[in-house]
Amino acid sequence: MNAPASSSRQIVWPSVITVISAAILIGAEVFGAAFAGGWALAILFGLDDTGAHIVQAVLFALGVLVMTAFIRAAQRVEPFTKRA
Repeated sequence: MNAPASSSRQIVWPSVITVISAAILIGAEVFGAAFAGGWALAILFGLDDTGAHIVQAVLFALGVLVMTAFIRAAQRVEPFTKRA
């Protein structure tokens, strides 16, 4: 079913840019912490390189979940579209 022309949406660029900028900043911190934390935990538990990479991958996956949750929450606060 086609939507009426009056329900067209317009992108709110300041909101999009704000959320993307915050996501880049927070993503750098989250993924940096994942790699450093994986390395530190591997040393703490005496794991070899493969174990360190596995721990880093698990923490990286958790970082992806954190970033996904952040973007969804940010989009509720700063909507990306509005009705024209």
